[in-house]
Amino acid sequence: MIIVLGSINIDLVFSVSRLPLEGETVIGPGYAMFHGGKGANQAVAAARYGARVEMVGAVGRDDFGCAALEALRGDGVGVGAVRRLDAPTGCAAIGLDTEGRNQIMVASGANALVSADMVPDELLDRAGVVLAQMEIPSEADWEFLRRARNSGAVTVFNAAPAGVLPEEALPFIDVLIVNEPECIAAAAAAGVDGRDAHACASGLAACCGIDVITTLGARGAALCRPDGKRLHVEGAAISPVDSTGAGDTFCGVLAACLDGGLALAEAIRRANAAGALSCLQRGARGGMPSALEVERMLAGDVH
Repeated sequence: MIIVLGSINIDLVFSVSRLPLEGETVIGPGYAMFHGGKGANQAVAAARYGARVEMVGAVGRDDFGCAALEALRGDGVGVGAVRRLDAPTGCAAIGLDTEGRNQIMVASGANALVSADMVPDELLDRAGVVLAQMEIPSEADWEFLRRARNSGAVTVFNAAPAGVLPEEALPFIDVLIVNEPECIAAAAAAGVDGRDAHACASGLAACCGIDVITTLGARGAALCRPDGKRLHVEGAAISPVDSTGAGDTFCGVLAACLDGGLALAEAIRRANAAGALSCLQRGARGGMPSALEVERMLAGDVH
């Protein structure tokens, strides 16, 4: 079983011809509402892939909160540990251009009140893999990862959005997932020097004794291991419609594969394919694939 501690949001996606510059207003034809939040997205990605997933987080007592919980249940995610609080449900405003590029602003709402003690010991004791991100208070993340490591679960941490990753938190992480800017930020916080994201990932893996996965967008993903071994998985040749949620899909499917007993290298291969597939439909969750769809892509049946 996978436990995901993290954010639950409603996403408002605005379609525009191009993304605005600083201080600029860009007018588009319309908008759509989707379900989001990095934590909830990753939970859904893992569940659609076939894993048993329990979500831990918080929503408001508003209509957005009701809708968010119903959507999670609809995707087979357990929500028994999600709290309803006297705060607004988290909300993200996403600008999406015609090339599939995005800009995202997030209002935390109830997510800012999430704490590690929302995860019951009896639930944590049943987890094979836990997954967390950086859209809730960092103290909740570190305490959750510490407890999970002590319980024997595999700990996967997505250091996104980029933020301070304190050195004292690193011993509780088995697998760190970052994009290139996040990798550089994490390395700097840990006192690791590096010319670029690749050097930073290698340095983090070596000095902290953790597996570091760097997602590279269209170029795929790279793994640096503590023993110096490296792996690069090439990106898939696709024509993206919407890249929102691709990183979350990668994280959720990677956790699902690890929970299913796959080796890390094979898990990365499948997560990379899943992330590419997620870009073929609109919305953070619209294109999140099943395990069968991922296998079809790896077999060359999806282009």
